[in-house]
Amino acid sequence: MSPVRKRSVTIRGHRTSYSLEDAFQGELERITTERSTSLAALIAAIDEGRPRDTNLSSALRLFVLDAVRKG
Repeated sequence: MSPVRKRSVTIRGHRTSYSLEDAFQGELERITTERSTSLAALIAAIDEGRPRDTNLSSALRLFVLDAVRKG
């Protein structure tokens, strides 16, 4: 498995960072292509919908897991 990498994105006008393994990042990018959206827009939507006690990196992993399970 690849190491966790810190990444940055601008959402709603401010920079934020998250940490993901390459496999999760790759799935996020695949989903953006599938949905014809940008990575920043997808991350912003996930960020907006996540429980406040869940950090962004965990919310992204859970989103990807759910998407993969649904096929």
